[in-house]
Amino acid sequence: MPTDSHPRSIAAKSPKTIGLLAAWGRFPLVVAEALKRDGYRVCCLGVKGHADANLARVCDEFDWVGLARLGEASRWFVRHDVEHATMAGKIHKVNFFQPRAMWNLIPDWTTLKAFYPHFVAGSSDRKDDTLLLAVVDTFAKFGIEFVPATDYAPELLISEGLVAGRPLSKGEYADVEFGWQLAKEMGKLDVGQSVCIKGRAVLAVEAVEGTDRSIARAGELCPQGGFTVVKTAKPQQDMRFDVPTVGVGTLETIAQAGGRVLAIEADRTILLEDAEFRKMADRLGITVLAVRETASGQLSRPVAA
Repeated sequence: MPTDSHPRSIAAKSPKTIGLLAAWGRFPLVVAEALKRDGYRVCCLGVKGHADANLARVCDEFDWVGLARLGEASRWFVRHDVEHATMAGKIHKVNFFQPRAMWNLIPDWTTLKAFYPHFVAGSSDRKDDTLLLAVVDTFAKFGIEFVPATDYAPELLISEGLVAGRPLSKGEYADVEFGWQLAKEMGKLDVGQSVCIKGRAVLAVEAVEGTDRSIARAGELCPQGGFTVVKTAKPQQDMRFDVPTVGVGTLETIAQAGGRVLAIEADRTILLEDAEFRKMADRLGITVLAVRETASGQLSRPVAA
């Protein structure tokens, strides 16, 4: 299938039918609503045990699919004339590490072939990017090209600035800088996107458990609270999947754990329910800062006194 080096032009040239592969969270609903506003016919497959049933009332076509049914999903998209698709939402990766995981998920033949090197032969790793690229490549064999969801809803990407709360102290910003470096290194290794820092000491690093559970663990390890959460995109971030996302739920998790600062990457982080998010941050007393890295490797926002 022909490709285009500029993702936005792909979205612009896409046919009026768009496929949506929806997993857990609010993000798939936001994407579906944005697509409908732009006049697309949305054909959505919701991943069982993950997706929101409300997608059925937003999308033109909707059905459920098992997590390990890539062949079934691909053929469903083909039947509904889908040539371009996007994915949104989180897959609970911990499910892959349950006893007899692949067999409990009942994979179809297409999935078994795609993931045989990762889960049976052990000849390939199970990093997020590796597994998600295997998914995208499998759909491509059926003539379905995946496009970043943010091409259809670019307003979801947060801009640089103080999103909510008070300016940071020098000590807090030092934690942001320290956490940023660590998060970028972890992202480079495709380990996780988030780290929790207090006094330039590492409390928790996100891995397979996900952001919320890593924040909760930081709260258990630092009962005095007041720590900083830094969440960044990977240096090699593929905007088609696993884009850093924060919402009201993130703030609630931080507040429950005793955190006080959330630093995210400007222009590469999805912010859900913007107005409600800002109000909630102010109500919970959490400072949220969106920063970016300059060409010299420094964070662009100055330390506030």
